[in-house]
Amino acid sequence: MSDNTAYTPPKVWTWDNESGGRFASTNRPIAGPTHDKELPVGKHPFQLYSLATPNGVKVTIMFEELLELGHDQAEYDAWLIKIGDGDQFSSGFVNVNPNSKIPALMDNSTTPPTRVFESGAILLYLAERFGAFLPTEPRARTECLSWLFWQMGSAPFLGGGFGHFYAYAPEPLEYPIDRYAMETKRQLDVLDRDLAENDYIGGSEYTIADMAIWPWYGQLVLGRLYDAATFLDAGSYKNVLRWAQQIDKRPAVQRGRMVNRTFGEPEMQLHERHDASDFETRTQDQLESGDQIT
Repeated sequence: MSDNTAYTPPKVWTWDNESGGRFASTNRPIAGPTHDKELPVGKHPFQLYSLATPNGVKVTIMFEELLELGHDQAEYDAWLIKIGDGDQFSSGFVNVNPNSKIPALMDNSTTPPTRVFESGAILLYLAERFGAFLPTEPRARTECLSWLFWQMGSAPFLGGGFGHFYAYAPEPLEYPIDRYAMETKRQLDVLDRDLAENDYIGGSEYTIADMAIWPWYGQLVLGRLYDAATFLDAGSYKNVLRWAQQIDKRPAVQRGRMVNRTFGEPEMQLHERHDASDFETRTQDQLESGDQIT
């Protein structure tokens, strides 16, 4: 496939909000709110405003892992932010995250309350707050943080680059798909080489680096992201696949994938999470059938 349409950039770019393909309405070239709306607040100290995209899943996995360890103070309310409806542009959400991206977190246990935005910052905040999933030995801590920030810099090539042009662009274009497929495969090779020597990313310990990387690259090789595992020959990255399957079996990861999820099997969707029992009583299949336990 090739694109023979010549395009000459204008002298000054202007926004055409009618173009851009699927999810074009989730972005715009200016910041700030489009409408006034307060965010809901639940009973727990932590209020998460999110959606089960890979970036959102990072944080719900972290919360569920903390609770699995017995950190009861990590209880949280997870509120659904419908980015297709523009919830991220409400005044309340912009007050928590001026960048209008999920996830966004409020910690109401501090005085005054603490806002945290950007998924990596939230993972680091929670890890330091609870003393978990972040090594304390200096070399191991630095390695973990290096991989955490590797994900922050690399995943946009996978998501906004490869994912956009492969799955969401108005039409398939050879050059950008080739360009970003090449980069995605290079990144998978980076991970595969590290995981050839380590059980987890950067070492023998499961950390926030794994929680940041798995929702993107783990789910990619497991065939859950963009339906692109075959196209990218993901099965050839044996070490990444072993690691992805290993993490996929963790109960906290399985719960974290469900929170704020609005797609896929109804039994895997928990649109909002306000109590640990919600996984057993408030999934979408139960709500739709009227069988939920109250």
